[in-house]
Amino acid sequence: MSKQSKRYRALAAKAPQEAIPLAQAVDTIKTFGTTKFDQSVEIHIRLGIDAKQADQLVRGSIVLPHGIGKTLRVAVFAKGDLAKAAAEAGADHVGEKDLADKIKDGFLDFDVCIASPDMMGLVGPLGRVLGPRGLMPSPRAGTVTTDVAKAVKEYKAGKVEFRNDDTGIVHAVVGKVSFPAEKLTENVQAFINYINSLKPHAVKGTYVKSIALAATMSPGVLIAA
Repeated sequence: MSKQSKRYRALAAKAPQEAIPLAQAVDTIKTFGTTKFDQSVEIHIRLGIDAKQADQLVRGSIVLPHGIGKTLRVAVFAKGDLAKAAAEAGADHVGEKDLADKIKDGFLDFDVCIASPDMMGLVGPLGRVLGPRGLMPSPRAGTVTTDVAKAVKEYKAGKVEFRNDDTGIVHAVVGKVSFPAEKLTENVQAFINYINSLKPHAVKGTYVKSIALAATMSPGVLIAA
């Protein structure tokens, strides 16, 4: 057995088996910060939705109060004044056909891809490359927009994108283990509140079935909803 798996088993043995209040869950997760790197903290929310029904999908994006402790690399498809504005806002890569050609050749050194609407004819064919990696710009996520500078600033500030998976669970990063407990708690609460605000009208019965917090290399802790 590796030391890592022994560590994980030891933490799992100490982890509460029942759902606990959010502040207590955050404190527990912070005690799991025993790795040499600063683990990300993730939230996993199981929803009472039918993921096969288009009118029950839950997706969107949110700028958390205290960011996520990571500076995202942003690529932008824009031209003219919008390209200039994107660069001034801090975009890491800005281009048109030149950027599209680089991506076709395998360049994927970015975490978010933003495009102005007039660039989608150029970006569309890149769907086969960007889509599977969750990088395809979309109006619903706010990554197809005429205000590319605002979008760049939001993602640089730690904007989080999410969508439910095939089993109806939403996963997202909400911070780092090193965050002060109150800031991590505020980020998690903001995310939960936002998910609650997105409840599809077609959903009957319990919407939020369970909520868990977990660090990158640590067991999960259930939160009392």
